[in-house]
Amino acid sequence: MDLSGKVAIVTGSGRGLGLAYAGALAAAGASVVINDVDQPVVDAAVGAVPGSVGVAAAVGSAETADRLVAAAVENFGRLDVLVTNAGILRDRVLWKMSDEDFDAVVDVHLRGTFTCARAAAIRMREQGDGGRLILISSPAGQRGNFGQTNYAAAKAGIAAMARTWAMELGRAGITVNAVVPVAATEMTKTIPAFAPVIEEAERTGQPYPAWLRRDEGFGTVSDVTGVITFLASDASSGVTGQAIGIGGDRLVLWSHPAEKDVLLADGGWTAEAVAVAWSSITPESFGIPAPGAS
Repeated sequence: MDLSGKVAIVTGSGRGLGLAYAGALAAAGASVVINDVDQPVVDAAVGAVPGSVGVAAAVGSAETADRLVAAAVENFGRLDVLVTNAGILRDRVLWKMSDEDFDAVVDVHLRGTFTCARAAAIRMREQGDGGRLILISSPAGQRGNFGQTNYAAAKAGIAAMARTWAMELGRAGITVNAVVPVAATEMTKTIPAFAPVIEEAERTGQPYPAWLRRDEGFGTVSDVTGVITFLASDASSGVTGQAIGIGGDRLVLWSHPAEKDVLLADGGWTAEAVAVAWSSITPESFGIPAPGAS
């Protein structure tokens, strides 16, 4: 995939998955705007990613979004790709989650994706030759996850925004897709289902076992970068409005929410009729299964 001449912004790219995305885009030839909240982290990332510049700022506000787009235009002359990766966790069960916990996560993930995508779309429409919005979602947004009310809601919203913006920006040649990555990062170490597996691999120095890479789709950060480079490239011009999972040895197309069972009753449904009909329905599963669970 040749991204020569293309310019990308990757939010939250000072470390972890974001840094891996930025490095992969640069390796394919793109110029990259690095973003993180801490200046030393940004400086280190810029030093590690050839041909990049950095902006130290927390995403969420329109001001930060405008600064990122301005950095791309002022340093490289244009903007072709936006990867909205920035994120934080404030995990608590519902009855212990504070307003501050909820608002902080929604502000970075959901509002940050909105403001950055809006600023990027305005610039790409002005340029008139299309673009790529790559929004980072999560399995928690597809299935829910214990203790992650704020995070799951934000990530589900990101997938919904990808579908909406794919419709709105299609005529401008701007594709919009959600990526659902699964990889060993500082964030996933805090998730009980994955923490012991990551710790064991780090302690022993052994690669993740085949069952984890294939059955769970769980691997390293480098395992998830290929789909980012693909979606940033001209080869993905016909791919939009999709939620694409990646991790370990697995590439996944997530289904969009759809009606599963449809029952009809002349004149509508009473509570009693619903109760009778429900016995014939197989409910959907929910939650992220623990590693190795059937």
